[in-house]
Amino acid sequence: MLTLLKSLLRAPERKDSRVGRLIAIDSGGRPRWTPRDYAALAREGYTKNAIVHRAVRLIAESIGGLSFVLYEGAAELTQHPLLDLIERPNPRQDGAAFLESVASYLLLSGNAYIEAVTLQGEGAPQVRELYALRPDRMKVVPGPNGWPQAFDYTVASQTVRFDQTGTLPPILQLALFNPVDDYYGLSPLEAAAIAVDTHNAAASWNKALLDNAARPSGALVYGGADGSTLSSGQFERLKKELSDQYQGAANAGRPLVLEGGLDWKAMSLSPKDMDFLEAKHSAAREIALAFGVPPMLLAVPPDYILFCGMALGHADPDAPINQWRSPRQPLSAFATFSGFES
Repeated sequence: MLTLLKSLLRAPERKDSRVGRLIAIDSGGRPRWTPRDYAALAREGYTKNAIVHRAVRLIAESIGGLSFVLYEGAAELTQHPLLDLIERPNPRQDGAAFLESVASYLLLSGNAYIEAVTLQGEGAPQVRELYALRPDRMKVVPGPNGWPQAFDYTVASQTVRFDQTGTLPPILQLALFNPVDDYYGLSPLEAAAIAVDTHNAAASWNKALLDNAARPSGALVYGGADGSTLSSGQFERLKKELSDQYQGAANAGRPLVLEGGLDWKAMSLSPKDMDFLEAKHSAAREIALAFGVPPMLLAVPPDYILFCGMALGHADPDAPINQWRSPRQPLSAFATFSGFES
């Protein structure tokens, strides 16, 4: 009995990493869900934010447009099963669409999962099809050495487990660097989540402003006799009439007809309140920065403009512009050099 306990408690004889067992102690053999709401990030970012959508599409389309060349030694191969697989990874997608899907998943979730469908035959398994799987449906099952021993893919309460211990693992996980997680990557979208929320809030605020005739709702002041106030029925009727007849872009500029005792006090926007446009542009620049896309490519005004001019051809010495000289301030008047003393 004592020998059996020792055999169960002793450390495995072979380890791929000395720290792997420390990671495995935390969640060995138990599935770990992605530690964030991927659906909310994708919905608020990719589907509702034009800057995120365009940034992801710009990067994904660039990757999808790549051309691959295969060499065997110094000879270029024009026909090979690998080239056929890249050109048509699966019946539903061509190579460009497949690469765009992988890149988009990687940017939105920090993880991309590629399933390899193999054909068993003589010798090693041969990969025939590739599929990009949704990251929010995949979870990692850590193994005893700290590396994933399996992946569970769940759809509508049905789970398929992909065992990674075979000769050719069926799942390839691509993960961006995450300093606080051993199994899941950190997406640029999550890093830019605050900027995305700010940009969306500014867009919603702008739309609400337009819906209210480009100004905040004013105040209706009731000056009843002897300080009397509106009854509940009168107050609700007044709100309904204002909402039905005077609110919205289609009713902008319509004259307001007031009954006795009612006075309209219009409000105006201060320049500080109108600074939401710059806040929106600042948030858009932060989103572009997180994805590594120049703001100009996303039609976002940059916070700086760099001009660079170049003239091609031969200079005309007789041209008046080439004969003009202006006095220049000496370099010592505005620059100080240190560390060059002999």
